[in-house]
Amino acid sequence: MADEHDTEQDNEEKRSTRRFPLRLPLSVNAENAAAGSAETRDVSARGVCFFVDSAIATGSGIDFTLTLPPEITLTESIRVRCRGKVVRVQDEAPKGKVAVAAVIEEYEFLP
Repeated sequence: MADEHDTEQDNEEKRSTRRFPLRLPLSVNAENAAAGSAETRDVSARGVCFFVDSAIATGSGIDFTLTLPPEITLTESIRVRCRGKVVRVQDEAPKGKVAVAAVIEEYEFLP
């Protein structure tokens, strides 16, 4: 069982990765939810927050693919497939969208 000190360290750890406010299109597949398109709100090395039309349950496994543009990669566009888990859902997103935050558990670069 984690003590109070461990919880504080976990919160600090979650915030230690810089988030980049990037609006990138991505395709999302989630457990028990329809596949669809989305747009990122921000991206970090450990996670992503994106806007979708309908909520995806917290704890759901997800797969998503996004394309990092040349402005980020400093070379050519790179497609990245990620697998992770939804950690937070927020209904108060703009234009009737839902904000979904997910931790990235694994990723691969696509040809």
